[in-house]
Amino acid sequence: MTTNTNTSRRHFIVGSSAIATGLAIGFDFSIMSEANAAMGTGTTAMAPLISPEIGVWVVVKPNDDVVVRIVRSEMGQGTITGLAQMVAEELECDWKKVSYDYPSPAENLKRNKVWGSYSTGGSRGIRTSEQYVRKGGAAARIMLVQAAANQWNVPASECVAKNSVITHTPSGRKTTFGKVSVAASQLDVPKEVPLKDPKEWQLIGKSVNRIDGTSDKVTGKQIYAIDLKLPGMLTATIKEAPVFGSKVKSYDAAKAQSMKGVKKIVQVGDGAIAVVADTFWQAKTALDQVNIVWESSPNENVSSASIKKMLEEGLNASDTFVGNANGDVNAALASASKKIEATYFYPFLNHATLEPQTATAKWTADSCEAWVPTQDGEASLAAVIAASGLPADKCNVYKVNLGGGFGRRGAFQDYTTQAVNIAKQMPGTPVKLIWTREEDMTQGRYHPVMMCKMTAAIDDKKNITGLNMRLSGQSILSAVRPAVVAANKGKDPVVFQGLDPTGEHGITYSFPNLNIDHAMRNTHVPPGFWRGVNVNQNAVFIETFMDEMAEATGMDAVEFRRKHMKEFPRAVAVLNAVADGIGWNKPAAPGVFRGVAQMRSFGSYVAAACEISVKNGNEVKIHRIVAATDPGYIVNPAQVARQVSGSFVYGLSALFEEEITIEKGAVVQKNFDTFGSIRLSQMPPVETIVIQGGGKDWGGVGEPTIAVAAPAVLNAFYRATGKRLRTVPLKNSGIKLV
Repeated sequence: MTTNTNTSRRHFIVGSSAIATGLAIGFDFSIMSEANAAMGTGTTAMAPLISPEIGVWVVVKPNDDVVVRIVRSEMGQGTITGLAQMVAEELECDWKKVSYDYPSPAENLKRNKVWGSYSTGGSRGIRTSEQYVRKGGAAARIMLVQAAANQWNVPASECVAKNSVITHTPSGRKTTFGKVSVAASQLDVPKEVPLKDPKEWQLIGKSVNRIDGTSDKVTGKQIYAIDLKLPGMLTATIKEAPVFGSKVKSYDAAKAQSMKGVKKIVQVGDGAIAVVADTFWQAKTALDQVNIVWESSPNENVSSASIKKMLEEGLNASDTFVGNANGDVNAALASASKKIEATYFYPFLNHATLEPQTATAKWTADSCEAWVPTQDGEASLAAVIAASGLPADKCNVYKVNLGGGFGRRGAFQDYTTQAVNIAKQMPGTPVKLIWTREEDMTQGRYHPVMMCKMTAAIDDKKNITGLNMRLSGQSILSAVRPAVVAANKGKDPVVFQGLDPTGEHGITYSFPNLNIDHAMRNTHVPPGFWRGVNVNQNAVFIETFMDEMAEATGMDAVEFRRKHMKEFPRAVAVLNAVADGIGWNKPAAPGVFRGVAQMRSFGSYVAAACEISVKNGNEVKIHRIVAATDPGYIVNPAQVARQVSGSFVYGLSALFEEEITIEKGAVVQKNFDTFGSIRLSQMPPVETIVIQGGGKDWGGVGEPTIAVAAPAVLNAFYRATGKRLRTVPLKNSGIKLV
């Protein structure tokens, strides 16, 4: 059973030395907050029980139950289980007795950020915290063993821990973690904490069941933020200016104010109106009756057509930022025996989380609390502090389960800010803000729009002598983290994901002359980190063009890739794996055609190969996909397979169905009838091949494979029809998935 508790500050006995060492004594898990009782976790009927911290990552109860601290967010990707596995591996505890707890970001701030980053995005949940959480487990084991050795008056080197039992090897004496936990909590946290050799792992690398309540999700008992109930709580919904950047000019709330259940109608900031009522439906129907007049804005003249025209201009502009270059591409193009060129378009995309944006806040003159489905508890806390007008020590955030994130609920805390601003106008009353689906669709932080022109130079021996890649489109960081762009002299480095010279997003091809640059063309549409971010379109651009270059040089698509991948053996390995898995060198069944793609992103090497058939020239059936992923190390293989399959749902939905378009400055798509996703019947079977390349680096899992699904299908479609499709989504070309 999952434990999800928060303790009041008075139950932390933390001295200055404890903060310095990351050790706190007397952590009382019997004290359950009102919030957690409302969320259906824990129980307020527990007898008082002191359960000491062993370091900051582990709490061991007298009955040997182990609570692992988790600060990353769970959005269905399995991060909670993976992190707990790593702690438990080094701790040597009984996995069946492991549960987890979310320390609040306010407690983290008070304790000098002992738990590190709370941010969950960029496939970083495991890979950027594996070192310190494993050390947390190892440190706790060392302390527990030392406590047992002290009681027996023997050297700790003579004692071993296994399955929550400590054994003195020479005498055979045994004790349990729970029996020595109090004594262990009073020891200093060791400074030197050696970790196991991966060859010794027993739990890491094993497909254990998840610990975050799978059965509750299946039965509907899981409490998400939209389900949260607190005593005396009211519900609000909101409407923001449909044209980004516009403001409220005036509003008439007379009719809405008299409707049943309505408590208050308030303006939120400069650009939104909210209704607070007893229920969501009362709030929504009343908001529909509020006559809002919006200020006019120059952005009303913007449309998808005008945005595309701006991007097309950027394809031939000179004001660019170079992301990757070697040799002299211009000279190679000038001396080429043959040149090929292709232009691509990739649209805005919404995150479209199943649960629309929501947060609950309670504000008084002395405190502000918020219950938030957040990918970054620290960002949520910062938003609460800023909006509340209160000092940090008067604010707190409680993480509630997320009904989807995909990047929308991390850097962007607009919904949290709105909830607090509404609650400030209802002092002492908890107010749950729920966006309508229409609000969620039209007030997103969208995947950036992008065009690309690819140009290749081919010599008389059919060798690629040069490749030029011009990106033209929006910069996420210019809007979200302008300081990073300023530090890079105006360049957004995130634009070049999958195309960088080196690093976790480094390109896995070598060409004698190469230039990849970006003409930054920003719009008034707010961009955001959408699952997989820029590697999604970059994979479509380069991987479909790799097939075009292969054809132009008379080579097989896989062999052509291998020719240019000699410096990247791990990339070759995943490519070979999917080629072998799909039977690339064997004839396909009649009417079946194959495509392939590969990429490096988020520190992982991934590839996909597919088999499709096409009926009537436009009805695509994907028969199967073979996927290979090499993230270095695997914590939970079953979860990796699930993530790979799930990522293809995302990637294929974007390829066939999804886009956000703009008319008169506003988003056109309002709901899932116009922003669709593929159906279960359309989803092909996915065979996942897991390769553990090892090394020092840990790669991501949740995002990398999204990118290779689309180009693999596009390449197969060309083989089936002889048509190159370079504009996404395919529905605009009359292509549908069956």
